[in-house]
Amino acid sequence: MANQPNPVCRLCRRERMKLFLKGTRCESPKCAIERRPYPPGEHGRGRIKETEYLLQLREKQKARRIYGVREKQFRNYYKKAARAKGITGTLLLQLLETRLDNVVFRGGLSMSRNQARQFVNHGHFQVNGSKVDIPSYRVKPGDVVEVRPRSRSVGRIVEAAAYAAGKTIPDWLQLAAGDLRITVGAEPARESIDVPVQERMIVELYSK
Repeated sequence: MANQPNPVCRLCRRERMKLFLKGTRCESPKCAIERRPYPPGEHGRGRIKETEYLLQLREKQKARRIYGVREKQFRNYYKKAARAKGITGTLLLQLLETRLDNVVFRGGLSMSRNQARQFVNHGHFQVNGSKVDIPSYRVKPGDVVEVRPRSRSVGRIVEAAAYAAGKTIPDWLQLAAGDLRITVGAEPARESIDVPVQERMIVELYSK
């Protein structure tokens, strides 16, 4: 993930919505959006002229922050999506959704994408039986993502798995919570990607 120079709660306030970057805190009264639902900074409460460019930029920044990728990474994802056959915006979101860290989060084995990224970086997960410690690794239909045997007793992973019991898992993933295993059943369809992003505006921004 891109190193965040500012507290992540400021990112949610900048986008004026919950991006769920801090797990359970985002669902509690301590969430910054609940207490200060306006952008950070001296002029946060002032009126902002929402030009077409600004709206497009905000959608791009929102997507970057949700998935935790740097600007260069995000642009490379866009270029890859633009070269492929299909709807560019949908393909862009599919590339982001099938990152290993996102799959760990979506599959219910972490409380946030940031935590999932840490788990992967620390070598707690394997794909198809092989250790993978690259958060941006792209999984494919049929891949099996699971906690490595030596990491099954790690407290934070056990806690996250218990927390996942009440979460809704996307239909393109299957979670075997008792085995700490996620199976990728298919490529995520657009209707299964519930991020609050208008990808069309991102494509318009990069197409200028």
